[in-house]
Amino acid sequence: MSSGIKNRGWSVTMSGLGINLALGILYTWSIFKASIMGMIKSKDAAWTSWTMASANDPYVVCCLIFAVAMIIAGKMQDKLGPRLTASIGGLLVGIGFVVISQSTSYAIWVLGFGVLAGTGIGFGYASATPPAVKWFPKARTGLIAGLVVAGFGLASVYIAPLSNYLVKTYGLQTSMLIFGIAFTIVVCGLATFLVNPPAGYSPEQVKPTAAGQAAKPVAADVNMTPSEIMKTGTFYRLWITFFISTGTGLVIIGSIAGMGKAVLGEWAFLGVAVLAIGNAGGRILAGFISDKIGRQKTLIFMLFIQATLMFLATSILKDKIGGIPIFLILTLFIGANYGSNLSIFPSATKDQWGLKNFGVNYGAVFSAWGVAGFVYPRVSQMLEAATGSFRASLIMCSISLLVIGIFNVFSLKARRKSEATLQTA
Repeated sequence: MSSGIKNRGWSVTMSGLGINLALGILYTWSIFKASIMGMIKSKDAAWTSWTMASANDPYVVCCLIFAVAMIIAGKMQDKLGPRLTASIGGLLVGIGFVVISQSTSYAIWVLGFGVLAGTGIGFGYASATPPAVKWFPKARTGLIAGLVVAGFGLASVYIAPLSNYLVKTYGLQTSMLIFGIAFTIVVCGLATFLVNPPAGYSPEQVKPTAAGQAAKPVAADVNMTPSEIMKTGTFYRLWITFFISTGTGLVIIGSIAGMGKAVLGEWAFLGVAVLAIGNAGGRILAGFISDKIGRQKTLIFMLFIQATLMFLATSILKDKIGGIPIFLILTLFIGANYGSNLSIFPSATKDQWGLKNFGVNYGAVFSAWGVAGFVYPRVSQMLEAATGSFRASLIMCSISLLVIGIFNVFSLKARRKSEATLQTA
């Protein structure tokens, strides 16, 4: 560590985790959607601007805007620092939830939850990981990134039962008002602890020489700009893989409460909480493993496991095989596999293109998540409305995961062959 500089890495990491614990309310959308769909089915006059096919739209718009905002916020936090960027995010999320608490209009919910809250979540999320990983050595990038983003995945563990209680006790819109006020305070408060290391700080462990003096400094990282990374094939491989691997997970996240209702009844929110535990655990575990064996090997393994789980889910949901225990175990592992992406991809972005422009570079990669969040849940909702079953969506997800998994296997083999050729040349 650089001498004379207090390492604030762990306080920054925990603050980032706390911010994500609030912003992870996005992953509880299925509970809000279930309430909205109930009112649509009952033909409640206040909700006549909604249709069954459009019930997921605020969520998919939020995912898309979240990703777009990540690019803007990434550049802002690279230039102006994470405190200001995260604070703006907290304010926007709060305003968005206050707006939807005052209306049942479909358009207002798309604006409030989709656009305003989506932008706020993007600003807060983009500000949490970069300052944390800058305080730690390269060998811990995956673990630290996993810990910070674990908060986003873990949020549903407490937000799901809390949402369930608030909606039943106070109604959907009052619940939105409560969340808006609370999360503004939490995010803006924790944002004050986000700080980048001072100029010249080096977190790398330096081994002493035989004479007891410090070894020569490690060579400077490659620091590429967004325009430069978009000229590389690696960027597009990462983007397409991220699009498919997270899109399939977002289908489950957006519908888990509805899926669980058939198995768990009134305890459907438990499915959301279990998915969140898997989501958070997968981020930490995959980050740690990818530090040891590499990002791509870890990712390939996760892709094939996720495809298998999606395929198994088609039969388990149809025939209710194994009842509640099997459903919860399946949900746990699907959540873990989805969560693994959210630590592997930021770590891979830092590995490939350095820290200087990490915020905006990861924002560019993360745009795949937003497009996936717009496309996959929307297509899934349309398939469910057309077929009356969720099985078609699961089959679509499983096939796309297998395709991208196979693509990555061949990509890894091609890279190894290229490296072997260079070594023997």
